[in-house]
Amino acid sequence: MQTENGSKWNNSHKVAGSLTILDLVVITLFLKKISQDNLELMEKDMKADKFEDVIASREELHSLLGVPSETVRNKVIHFIDKHCQEFISKSPMLFVATSDSSGHCDVSPRGDKAGFVLVLDEKRLVIPERPGNKRFDTLGNIIDNPQVGLIFIIPGLEETLRINGRAKVIKDKGIMELLESNGNIPTVGIGIDVEECYIHCAKSFKRSLLWDPFNWLEKDLLPKPASILAAHIKDPKLTEAQIAMGLKESYEKRLY
Repeated sequence: MQTENGSKWNNSHKVAGSLTILDLVVITLFLKKISQDNLELMEKDMKADKFEDVIASREELHSLLGVPSETVRNKVIHFIDKHCQEFISKSPMLFVATSDSSGHCDVSPRGDKAGFVLVLDEKRLVIPERPGNKRFDTLGNIIDNPQVGLIFIIPGLEETLRINGRAKVIKDKGIMELLESNGNIPTVGIGIDVEECYIHCAKSFKRSLLWDPFNWLEKDLLPKPASILAAHIKDPKLTEAQIAMGLKESYEKRLY
């Protein structure tokens, strides 16, 4: 058979260079089978991981577990009073919760000598950004979504201070100079406009016996961070010993 441009239509019905129509049909069926198998595996995994009995409303939650007392409802204030300021001044550690614009969450610790968080006034505080891993999970999330939640802890005290508000990444030179530590001035900080402050009860700390050294694990029973990192990184050129040395050097030389 002759086509308009003079080429012959051969018996193999070749298309796309070297593939025949039959080849394409076989490939299509094969890919379809793979897709179907993958779909079945995904559905199986979803069924295996599915939670069956889910509470879907606040009303159902309160009907099951109760409602807060009047004391709990009234404990929230909307500014940093003298009590919150004293708590912040004695806290060497806090945890900051953030999420990106899609709602993916992150919680990150921040720590330094007690009082490292600067209270500018009753509505504003600043957390210095010390050197870290440069992933910028917290700072990146704040740029995407300013809502943050903080928990301040004081060693030995089982109650914690919670502060919620709106944050921004700042680099005001005058403020950064006030956050100097060990001769190092941070390049940026987290400025927070406070919306809520309240004391959180001690039940979790009491149940966990967190501050009781008699309940702490012996050192040789603690998880080994270098071993965990080696397993997660999966780089055959990077040994657990090398990772441990790198961590030690970072902690000794790059805290500030």
